[in-house]
Amino acid sequence: MSGHSKWNNIKRKKEKTDNARAKVFTKIGKEIAVAVKEGGADPNGNSKLKDVIAKAKAANVPNDNIERIIKKAAGEGSNTHYEEIVYEGYGPNGIAVIVETLTDNKNRTAGDIRHYFDKYGGNMGQSGSVSYLFTHTGNIVIEKEGVDEDKLMEDALEAGADDVITDSDDVYQVRTGIHDVGNVAEALTKAGYNLISAEAEYIPSTYVRLDDEKDIEKMGKMLDLFEENDDVQDVWHNWENEDDYEG
Repeated sequence: MSGHSKWNNIKRKKEKTDNARAKVFTKIGKEIAVAVKEGGADPNGNSKLKDVIAKAKAANVPNDNIERIIKKAAGEGSNTHYEEIVYEGYGPNGIAVIVETLTDNKNRTAGDIRHYFDKYGGNMGQSGSVSYLFTHTGNIVIEKEGVDEDKLMEDALEAGADDVITDSDDVYQVRTGIHDVGNVAEALTKAGYNLISAEAEYIPSTYVRLDDEKDIEKMGKMLDLFEENDDVQDVWHNWENEDDYEG
């Protein structure tokens, strides 16, 4: 994989997080609430909740916010039912895109997602149409500065990680099973590591570069629409030069 390109994407995502903190907190809050309703309020007995808490903490959601959302979800008598649906498709010039959603109205969400693909020269595909181009894995990102590689490798594997990717100039990426993110992130945090992000990700096996300015503009605007939609939780793609979009 192209660790450098992936880190560029993470940097852009982090910048967007800083610029739209309230929206990010709301989306993660929805994930926490769904996890509590499905498996209870105790993260030690609810691995999905533990994973989302790890994601929230890495995104700098305050502990007070996390606890408040958990308590509210545990005591809430809401009849709202959110469904997890993953959409797949292609952007301009064959860029593969995976869109993870949490929705209480799948017809509305499917219509929105299809419209975004169509509007900017892409097309929504069937389940499995692009996911074979990605590996679904837990991924914990840690800044390289001040971190001893051998010590991190030892600590990560002891915590239950599968591997540590070291080919990026800026970060280490600790790979885990998709349901092990929370446990490994918790152990690494206790060991003193500063986590940039911690969640299950779709990592591309190959990347596609866009050189045409119109394609770059279309792809960037498509991603913006996905990220602005309240039903969309995460968007994954294999666009190599995302930083060329200046929107």
